[in-house]
Amino acid sequence: MHEDLVTVVIPAYNEAAHLGACLDSVRAQEHAHLQIVVVDADSSDGTADIVRERMAEDPRVELVHHPRQNIPSSLNVAVEHARGRWLVRVDAHSTIGPTYVGTALARLRQPGWAGVGGRKDGVGSTPAGRAIAVAMASRLGVGNSVYHFGTTPQEVDHLAFGAYRLDVVREIGGWDERLTANEDFEFDHRLRKAGHHLLFDPALVIDWQCRQSVPDLFRQYRRYGRGKVDVAVLHPDSLRPRHLVPPLFVAYSTVATVLGARRPRWFGAMLGPYVAAVLAESVRSGSRLSSTRERLWLPAAFAAMHVGWGVGVWSAAREKFWRGARDRVRPRTPTRRP
Repeated sequence: MHEDLVTVVIPAYNEAAHLGACLDSVRAQEHAHLQIVVVDADSSDGTADIVRERMAEDPRVELVHHPRQNIPSSLNVAVEHARGRWLVRVDAHSTIGPTYVGTALARLRQPGWAGVGGRKDGVGSTPAGRAIAVAMASRLGVGNSVYHFGTTPQEVDHLAFGAYRLDVVREIGGWDERLTANEDFEFDHRLRKAGHHLLFDPALVIDWQCRQSVPDLFRQYRRYGRGKVDVAVLHPDSLRPRHLVPPLFVAYSTVATVLGARRPRWFGAMLGPYVAAVLAESVRSGSRLSSTRERLWLPAAFAAMHVGWGVGVWSAAREKFWRGARDRVRPRTPTRRP
């Protein structure tokens, strides 16, 4: 194991549209002593072919086939193949600047930090996508998730696509393969419970291809909400106020809708403050967008994030409740007397 070798891990499934740009940005790092591991979960769109093309040009690139379409599982497979002392996770539909790995390595070498991460900046290629990128950088959209909008270095509870000391990753057992979402938050939670610390550094920026339509954004956040329930069951102490606000809002909106069916004024009075907040933030953050068409998507983007997360939490909680109820009322086998 070489002191300077960094293993860059890229889980991928059907990422042919973006993986080439991702790999090229990693290969262009000023810190050139890299092992670049792409874990392909049986893609059907030519993802593996793109990796092979880069392998022919660059011996640092490696392809690992893994049939299970599960990000935590792919990350753990990559850890098994890692030869570096440091691990940097890069998302397959993102790109990083040439100093990214070197800056992360410099931070990890400082005493006290087991993991470091930076800002995840959304990139949109459609009018709705550009609005979504702006909404994801707003506190109204993402609460106090520092990695979406932070500008100063600080200790945090969670990183986006973090870089870690590999010995710490192995020490805490890698990522939990039971999870289908929020596996990165759960990993960071266990790491902090083990006594380690995480640093957010805005000098690290990852340009991330966000969802390009509001329906896709809703489905993404619904999946996030469902995943948060799984993490909460494993670690109740991991819940934060920002995790509970969307499901409470969905419940509140449901009550407002029921009451509004008989008294429409009540509906307006109950949801008026939320609508006003969304419109005000849309006006404020809309200054970052270049056209009225893009700005018009902002209220829908905020609503999709809030409602999607809340619906996901309630749907997963309901399933777990009924599953538990069925387990509790299973008929007992009568005892036969001799």
